[in-house]
Amino acid sequence: MPPVSARLPVFPWDRLEPYKATAAAHPDGIVDLSVGTPVDPVPELVQRALADASDSPGYPTVWGTAELRDALAGWVERRLGATRVEHTQVLPVVGSKELVASLPAQLGIGPGHRVGFPRLAYPTYEVGARLAGAEPVPYDEPAELDPAGLKLLWLNSPSNPTGRVLDQDELRAAVAWGREHGVLIVSDECYLELGWEADPRSVLHPEISGGSFEGLVAVHSLSKRSNLAGYRAAFLAGDEAVLGELLKIRKHGGMIVPAPVQAATAAALGDDKHVVEQRERYERRRAALRPALEGHGFRIEHSEASLYLWATRDEPCWDTVGALAELGILVAPGEFYGAAGERHVRVAFTATDERVAAAVRRLAG
Repeated sequence: MPPVSARLPVFPWDRLEPYKATAAAHPDGIVDLSVGTPVDPVPELVQRALADASDSPGYPTVWGTAELRDALAGWVERRLGATRVEHTQVLPVVGSKELVASLPAQLGIGPGHRVGFPRLAYPTYEVGARLAGAEPVPYDEPAELDPAGLKLLWLNSPSNPTGRVLDQDELRAAVAWGREHGVLIVSDECYLELGWEADPRSVLHPEISGGSFEGLVAVHSLSKRSNLAGYRAAFLAGDEAVLGELLKIRKHGGMIVPAPVQAATAAALGDDKHVVEQRERYERRRAALRPALEGHGFRIEHSEASLYLWATRDEPCWDTVGALAELGILVAPGEFYGAAGERHVRVAFTATDERVAAAVRRLAG
């Protein structure tokens, strides 16, 4: 049998290693604005909740504790504007990337089926389709797709990598199109709390969903909002029939969020103060980096939300990556997110204040 990895593209980040070495050789050290990993401390109340639950010798449940489900349902109501959310409409998962990569297979999607995702997109949408043996189908607008054989349609707002936010009319149209054609809409909303020049909305908001979760699933993560990337804390909300099926599959597969992480997740979702503080940190870094990039000859497109600036100098992305690496600044080539990004780079503002300040000085020089 051919290896499963043969279905997949080369892992993109491996191609960045030579540029990382160049940037690391800078006398003042590397400023890594590529991956977008959180660098700020985990909130103290979350650390305490994790520590308090550390004596957890028994097996946790896939569905999570009642306290966690209360926290998930309450947050969906409070933050996304949904109403009367039940425990059957939420499901914790082991990090959002695991979910994205495995969701098509868990839903029984496979050969002869198709999975749609934005033309400029997080590469794991395509990986999930390929792992399941389905056909990956990039799109510019959902309605342009042939619905025949299309089983799942990914939305991503705010977008990774572009930071673009779909407005309410666009979201409503996608929901209506999916329901008309019997296509499950899965909305990756992991950056929803990081809107800068736009107010991102969830597909689960009543004005978009029509007050029903039928045919809709939203994906949320605590990695960015709460600095919990190392905890692998994420969850789904939406159609209880879909989530009920996933719960059955995940029970068989032992896909369980560890008990201390469940407790930490509940604590994080119950506190908005740390989210506001983290937003303020990112907002300062964004406000410093954007004019520095523009002064260095870049044009910033979209970027109204998320943790990235989508930048171009109208040249091949690898030329831009190489030039910035010579300044000790590492960014992600837009090509990682699809051929449509071949003349852009994605610049994360997740570095520390000190490293962001170093990047600003180098760009000004």
